[in-house]
Amino acid sequence: MKQVSTLFLKIAVILIGIPILALCIFLVPELGNLAAKLLPDFAYIHYFVFIVFYGSAIPFYAALYQAFKLLRYIDRNKAFSEWSVEALKKIKYCAITISCLHVLVLPLFYLFAEKDDAPGVVFIGLVVPFASMVIAVFAAVLQRLLKEAIDIKSENDLTV
Repeated sequence: MKQVSTLFLKIAVILIGIPILALCIFLVPELGNLAAKLLPDFAYIHYFVFIVFYGSAIPFYAALYQAFKLLRYIDRNKAFSEWSVEALKKIKYCAITISCLHVLVLPLFYLFAEKDDAPGVVFIGLVVPFASMVIAVFAAVLQRLLKEAIDIKSENDLTV
């Protein structure tokens, strides 16, 4: 049963990566061109958009890879190991990186909202940094709990 549930989660991890790849291929160039049209005073704004969005895709896929590795550790009965703690730590750092990169883009969302007179655009811009920080905090809590469980397990192994 455990193999089936981790297989389902592995498939889910792969399926999560596909829409982000599609967004990077199709939506990011459109956003860069839209930024260049809406803000002609800033000549290189589309490069900034490319750097931030493609730059945040790299830690996103790194975090997905770490999640996949974590599921493999669970399959091999090595869930309570230092490798799992390291994977969670890397997921936490990737989520913090994504959040910081998208905070850099928030002024651009504000300029879009000002230009189109749509204040809801700013709240849409806050979704990714907020979700990334929630994931980072969750990974940090799991990392700490797993570390404590490993410490308790090693103490019990020494007493027996």
